[in-house]
Amino acid sequence: MKNKKYWLLTVLSVMLIMVLAACGSESTTDDTEKENTNGESTSTDNESKTSDIEFLSLATGGTQGTYYALGGTFADLISDETGIKTTAEVSQASAANVNALKAGDAEIAFIQTDIAYYAKNGELMFEGAAMDNIVAIGGLYPETVQLVTTASSGIKSFADLKGKKVSVGAPGSGTYANAEQLLEIHGLSIKDDIQAQNLDFGESTDGLQTGQIDAAFITAGYPTAAVEALGATTEVVIVPVTADKAKELIAKYPYYATDLIPAGTYGLESEVPAVSVLAMIATTAELPDDVAYGIAKAIYGNTDKISHAKGSFIKVETALDGIGIPVHPGAQKFFDEQ
Repeated sequence: MKNKKYWLLTVLSVMLIMVLAACGSESTTDDTEKENTNGESTSTDNESKTSDIEFLSLATGGTQGTYYALGGTFADLISDETGIKTTAEVSQASAANVNALKAGDAEIAFIQTDIAYYAKNGELMFEGAAMDNIVAIGGLYPETVQLVTTASSGIKSFADLKGKKVSVGAPGSGTYANAEQLLEIHGLSIKDDIQAQNLDFGESTDGLQTGQIDAAFITAGYPTAAVEALGATTEVVIVPVTADKAKELIAKYPYYATDLIPAGTYGLESEVPAVSVLAMIATTAELPDDVAYGIAKAIYGNTDKISHAKGSFIKVETALDGIGIPVHPGAQKFFDEQ
């Protein structure tokens, strides 16, 4: 009888332990679910961490342009600051870089401010294909729209371009848009008044040197490597944008600004009036805040390490001037701290 009672007590004890364990487990599960639902705790699986990203691709431009020249320096600075291996990639510049960001082929990119504006708002080459999530890291330096020719061409004004072979950049590129708008202000059309050639910077200056083209639009920070190379063997001429035409252009397209190409650049005897847009570094809103912060800090906190002539324009104080699109929260945090 005693053995039977002992056996029954043992069974009841085991059952009680199992019930208590199950209740404890259910309570823990319920508590966790409530925390997640109420937002009082965040699962680490949903957090974007710097350590999750091992590589960054920086889309630049052609090898003879300013984007590429600066891109290598920026990639090194970002790698050192964030610990994320960053590589500067050759590209077809602004418009192509927007598409690279959109497709996920690049995480950060050099872009003209006017092109970023078109992308954000679905205008011109991005009509019907707006990129809602494009955001800025910060502005860099003026990108001068340079209408380059040679002394032997005889071209001294925009009017002289009529009927000539003129490089206007790739269709849909930033340079193409600039060429189209400047020609428009001067009463000319890409389709009707010139023999448009779709060449990159290096091809343009090679064509000028050999006489295969008569002039070329090149939107880049001066001194541009391709134009400097041309100036080493040929007398370079930059066609001026007169004050009245610059004013008319800016009234219609307010993202332009007046500019001056200094005497001595490319061997010029005197300064040349021009117009410019702004170069910027852009990314997507999906880039983690701490990574965007690190990129901003790497570039704007190390301007003394930028040897290119345009490095003198890159400053914390002016980094958000004339951007025209939202700034990434991570980059904004860096600038706010400064």
